[in-house]
Amino acid sequence: MALSDSSTRRRIVVALAIAALLSPVATVPATAQSVQGPSGSVVVDEGETVDGVETVSATIVVRGTVDGDLSGAAGSIRIAETGRVNGNVQAAAGTVVIDGEVGGNVEVGAGSFDLTETGRVDGSLDVSAGAITVDGAVGGDVRASADSVVLGPNAAVGGEFRYDADEFSRSSDATVAGGVVEDESLSGDGGIGVGEGGQLLPSWVGSAYGVAVNLALGTVLLLAFPRFSRGVEDRVGGGPLVSGGVGLLALIVTPIALALVAITLVGLPLALVGLAAYVVALWVGSVYGRYALGAWALDRLGRPNRWGALLLGVVGVALIGLVPWIGGLVDLLVLLLGLGALAIALRDGYRGRNDATVSDGEPVEVD
Repeated sequence: MALSDSSTRRRIVVALAIAALLSPVATVPATAQSVQGPSGSVVVDEGETVDGVETVSATIVVRGTVDGDLSGAAGSIRIAETGRVNGNVQAAAGTVVIDGEVGGNVEVGAGSFDLTETGRVDGSLDVSAGAITVDGAVGGDVRASADSVVLGPNAAVGGEFRYDADEFSRSSDATVAGGVVEDESLSGDGGIGVGEGGQLLPSWVGSAYGVAVNLALGTVLLLAFPRFSRGVEDRVGGGPLVSGGVGLLALIVTPIALALVAITLVGLPLALVGLAAYVVALWVGSVYGRYALGAWALDRLGRPNRWGALLLGVVGVALIGLVPWIGGLVDLLVLLLGLGALAIALRDGYRGRNDATVSDGEPVEVD
């Protein structure tokens, strides 16, 4: 799969949204002259005015006025009906909703984008998303790339409406001064929300971000749990078929078990906790799989090194991931190997603790 296609760009958005959601969860009112840097949630309340907003947050809500630009990444971004951004909006988020006004241009990469009937963008609108709805006013041109694009009955576009979508619908009441053009080349743009004058995010950002966070997690695992990590590596190298089989079983059975637990009201909280643990296990397992693959390669070269193994595994799998079809298959196999070895190591660790208890029930201290 090419780095420049629309599905890859949407994965970049997901990565950025996850990064935003990992930020502190405190709500930060935008009472200062401007908002810069990471925050939990940024809120410009009705009646408030700030010079600009530049942040990575869980949520960004504008009910007041932003005199300058709004830029950043977030789980969700909303410009309320009472809100106004006098400058440009450049953002990556899970969801973006514009009920209010934007005086400049809007360049957005998102899971979903909605310009509602009360929303207005005085400049141009450039969006790449999973789903796009334009039902408000746009003074300039519109470029929309998504799986689904909807041009609603209240849409009033002063320029050209250019789109690329698997599904496109246009209300007969929508007005587009420059005409509507289907352009399949939009999905080949080099970044998210590319407009005149440059790119919001280059196409390589997603891969670089993935490598960085996987290396960070791998470093934490190797430093905090060196013996356990070595055990996971040995299980992958010593029995890849067993590790892969256990990983496949865990991948399939765990969600089914969680769904059964969640049926009852009593079990729902446990299922939510289990789901969170499952997601973490998938990530940890995938990183361990990459580490084990790198360790296997260095062992064959006679140059074992745990840090070299981590770097080789993470970067190597990322590069292979750029190859269509093969990359996805390798990602899956690495996940199964790492997840299975992780599950086996946790089981063996649990059994080892039980074996350390004497028959009369008195615990025995072990190093």
